[in-house]
Amino acid sequence: MYKVLLIEDEKPAAEWLRQLILKFDPRISILAVIDSVSGAEEWFEQHPAPDLVFMDIQLADGLSFEIFERVKVPCPVIFTTAYEEYAIKAFKVNSVDYLLKPIAWNELEAAFHKFSHQMTSVQAAPPITIELLNKVKEMLRKQYKNRFVIKVGDHLKSIPVEDILFFYSLEKATYLCTSDFRTYLVDYSLDHISEMIDEQQFFRINRKYILSNQSIADIVVYSNSRLKIKLKKPDEESIIVSRDKVQGFKEWLDL
Repeated sequence: MYKVLLIEDEKPAAEWLRQLILKFDPRISILAVIDSVSGAEEWFEQHPAPDLVFMDIQLADGLSFEIFERVKVPCPVIFTTAYEEYAIKAFKVNSVDYLLKPIAWNELEAAFHKFSHQMTSVQAAPPITIELLNKVKEMLRKQYKNRFVIKVGDHLKSIPVEDILFFYSLEKATYLCTSDFRTYLVDYSLDHISEMIDEQQFFRINRKYILSNQSIADIVVYSNSRLKIKLKKPDEESIIVSRDKVQGFKEWLDL
């Protein structure tokens, strides 16, 4: 039976995908779960090629397309992504399959059937070329992450970015707070999140907080023009804008 490699940096998404794959066929061997471009590069250099790779587009240290630029990937790839379909339509044109997160059972099943058909077909799928990847990278540069997948118990929940009030770090973990004042653990650092979200919608005010423009209840000027922010979340303490962020924050607010 098939040997499958998972390249995915969101732990809940990787576990969900693993469960779906084994539901499709428990005989499938999942060789490893890799969470970075550099990790994938090292894995391909040290191991025989798998039969199939599930590859997230956005990884911890960059876009997964960089893997193809560093090493040969001599096997079919099914991309997984939180980006909307139109942004990666080039994959469909080139007969490379992709799944939108959160991945549904029927979509994974269809992707496996397509893969199985290609494995037994005389006409193989067109290769993944650097030209194709560059084309898709250019489209993705014009977009930002539009949802975050988080784990709630044994379930996955997809949270649209427009429902997020702020992100914050606490005791080496990262959380998001939604518009209904619920908090959820996320698998990204604030540094990583800063690169994934629209800078017109969010602003990092200090080392511990990234705010949306919908999260602010009040702004108080105090002590040498520094700023204190009261958030809409009722039980949240006021937070201070870092001194070196004040000017940029004012420009972001268009004050």
